[in-house]
Amino acid sequence: MTREIRSWLSDMDGVLVHEGIAVPGAAEFVRALRDADRPFLVLTNNSIFTPRDLRARLAATGIDLPEESIWTSALATAQFLVDQMPDGSAYVIGEAGLTTALYEAGYTLTAAQPDFVVLGETRTYSFEAITQAIRLIQGGARFICTNPDVTGPSIEGDLPATGAVAAMIQAATGRQPYFVGKPNPMMIRSALNRIDAHSEYTAMVGDRMDTDVVAGIEAGLRTFLVLTGSTRESDVERFPFRPSEIVASVADLVDRVR
Repeated sequence: MTREIRSWLSDMDGVLVHEGIAVPGAAEFVRALRDADRPFLVLTNNSIFTPRDLRARLAATGIDLPEESIWTSALATAQFLVDQMPDGSAYVIGEAGLTTALYEAGYTLTAAQPDFVVLGETRTYSFEAITQAIRLIQGGARFICTNPDVTGPSIEGDLPATGAVAAMIQAATGRQPYFVGKPNPMMIRSALNRIDAHSEYTAMVGDRMDTDVVAGIEAGLRTFLVLTGSTRESDVERFPFRPSEIVASVADLVDRVR
């Protein structure tokens, strides 16, 4: 028997938007969730932007999403650090999405004997900042990363992202980082806690088998793979796990929201 879906988690890029344009049916899907008063969150591994920034970017595509319905790897990282060590300190490499999340969580941002080095995404990785991070980790700071993505998109082509820079720091320090974002199911569980939802009655919608779907499966969620992002249907056979369902796009899920 198919379990009732009472709450929803959805990836952002490749599910709701693709290359800055709303996926057909995405605005209707979000509207259906809001009209049905279903608990839901939109998840992204991107730690560059604050929820307010992302809300504005989505609004420009015609998707009306409240900022409190957006859960980023930066917010999940801040929550993880607070659970580990309330009122701690961190040396941060990243942009406003990450620094704001940590600051609002009560963390002190410092290069003076921080408890953690936190690596996030930025378009301007500084060799000086990376060197500082290496020395602080060698000095005993714990190494945390927002997400393991090794590249990010740009108009000119791929850019090195958090995972690639993390590999450099790991090689220099011999210290393996802890990645908070997808595919770590902790990202999913922190989102469930945020909306007070139970995994048994929650669905995860994503466009990537190796992040969205596997994280959803490991967290015990029903999983929907959409084909509007990076995964083709023929790619699914390469993986040793399968989503609960494969649908063409999020438009096919609008009528599933009740």
